[in-house]
Amino acid sequence: MPELPEVEVVRRGLAGHVVGRTITTVRVHHPRAVRRHPGGAADLIGRLRGARITGTGRRGKYLWLLLDDGESGALVVHLGMSGQMLLGGVPRAEHVRISALLDDGTALSFVDQRTFGGWQVAELVEVGGVEVPQPVAHLATDPLDPAFDRDAVVKVLRGKHSEIKRQLLDQTVVSGIGNIYADEALWRARVNGARLADGLSRPKLAAVLDAAAAVMTDALSQGGTSFDSLYVNVNGESGYFDRSLNAYGREGQGCRRCGAIIRREKFMNRSSYYCPSCQPRPRRAPRARSGTRHTGGGVPG
Repeated sequence: MPELPEVEVVRRGLAGHVVGRTITTVRVHHPRAVRRHPGGAADLIGRLRGARITGTGRRGKYLWLLLDDGESGALVVHLGMSGQMLLGGVPRAEHVRISALLDDGTALSFVDQRTFGGWQVAELVEVGGVEVPQPVAHLATDPLDPAFDRDAVVKVLRGKHSEIKRQLLDQTVVSGIGNIYADEALWRARVNGARLADGLSRPKLAAVLDAAAAVMTDALSQGGTSFDSLYVNVNGESGYFDRSLNAYGREGQGCRRCGAIIRREKFMNRSSYYCPSCQPRPRRAPRARSGTRHTGGGVPG
């Protein structure tokens, strides 16, 4: 699934081409692509036709196009697992779920092989002094957001009695971090994802969040991470940050820092990759032996 850097790459590509343009026509080719829009395909088409795109935005893994359509609204896009926002020609027309035409003749297509993503037009609401589309109002800010308050997130994490990786993936705590960048951030901070968040010090939690921001900034500079052809930018080009990954996907390979063999473990229907030397697993409390019987009234030894 595209994570923050990949979505931001797409947003930037759109910003450079569609802002100031008017949507002249829209066609919905698959109903699942508009299942999140309350009014269905006809209403979405009606809201978009003739609307002028005035800006772009992103929070976590969502991006949106601000619309001047007579109301305060935005076209909210979630890429799901395989969604693509492409400008111009489309190589696999059978996977086009929504197509639009701009007033300068540019084609804008939403391509989604697995059909988990989609479009919806939504109203803007104010959250923390910033206007965002209503569907993303519940999301926390992300590490690359100018409004991100690292110390406030550290405070939240200090109150969470669960694994730090689980909390990094919780979009209501901090948005935009998915499985790839969680593993990479934890590797950089030398923290095992199974460590309990409330058992980590404030400086260590801050280091994890700083590492997340740093690794996603690095990924953004390289166009994001592409493991296959499903993630591409608006021109259909893949990113190449996968060549710089230190933990994710490197099971059985030597740690770039210490040489120990990277391990993989199952986690939340996903995989976690870590270095057993740089990121030792937390010690487990010894289990009480079952079946022990005590006789008499004395205190067990």
